[in-house]
Amino acid sequence: MPNSSMVTEFLLARFSDVWEFRVLHAMLFLLMYLGTLMGNFLIITVIIFDKKLHTPMYFFLMNLSVLDMCCISVTVPKACVIFLIDNRMISIVGCAAQVFFVYLCASTELLFLTVMAHDRYVAICQPLHYPVIMNPQVCVRLMLASVSSGAVFAGLHTGYTFHLSFCQSNVVHQFFCEVPSLWMLSCSDTLSNEILNVISVVVVPGGCFAFITMSYIHIFSTVLKFPNSRDRKKAFSTCVPHILVVTIFVSSIATVYMQPTSHSPTLQGKITSVFYSIVPPFVNPIIYSLRNKQIKESLKRLTNKKTSLRKLTDIRLCYSC
Repeated sequence: MPNSSMVTEFLLARFSDVWEFRVLHAMLFLLMYLGTLMGNFLIITVIIFDKKLHTPMYFFLMNLSVLDMCCISVTVPKACVIFLIDNRMISIVGCAAQVFFVYLCASTELLFLTVMAHDRYVAICQPLHYPVIMNPQVCVRLMLASVSSGAVFAGLHTGYTFHLSFCQSNVVHQFFCEVPSLWMLSCSDTLSNEILNVISVVVVPGGCFAFITMSYIHIFSTVLKFPNSRDRKKAFSTCVPHILVVTIFVSSIATVYMQPTSHSPTLQGKITSVFYSIVPPFVNPIIYSLRNKQIKESLKRLTNKKTSLRKLTDIRLCYSC
């Protein structure tokens, strides 16, 4: 197929053309966006400033928060713009950039979650070897390997998608450039793209999910053998947030990319895309902050330090007066 395309720009879709609904959708998206940025930034700040959290588990959690902030920034700001103004246009280069970064963030996040499951497995099942197996150098290498693998995965799918010719329509029936929606606009044969997509979903998310599942089978079998119920509860408490995040993320991706390609766009398809592109980055900090005792304790310590510093400053100002 030729590389050239008759389409030079795409038009993104809204959930509704009614102005009042467009404003409502923009406000909801903006609130979720700001909530995601604030929640993840708070987790990053707590981990950086609390030395007790300078462990492999929280190192990966911090990187996951950075990734979530990047992921939601790829789609939501542009979506808010098209909701509020009449111009829905996105250039083919901008569309390709969205596809690349969505795939990069999604695949890298999945790899991070897999590494975090391995970290929990080593910490609980091989505690004596934990400092050696999960040393700082290994953690950095795992993080870089995840990002690099995600970039290769994203580059492959972006290149293969935009190798197609687009000459039927330029209206993408999504609020961002989503690959299945772009296939609907192609006048090329997309069978090879769909086969690649299924293989990729089975190999990467499927492989990661299988690895995570096996890790937790070993973890739970080990934890149930703990004689002390307090130790069992503590071990489970570190695993539950991760399990919830993995379940939400993997199930939402599978719902979108494992269903047959439909040439009849529906509102349900747009809503489903929200659940993997916006909801996981939004709920991740909520899950980790509510379910993680150490995060909550660190937040209290930081808050108490700020309160103490404020009081000390007020006292100094009073003496200076």
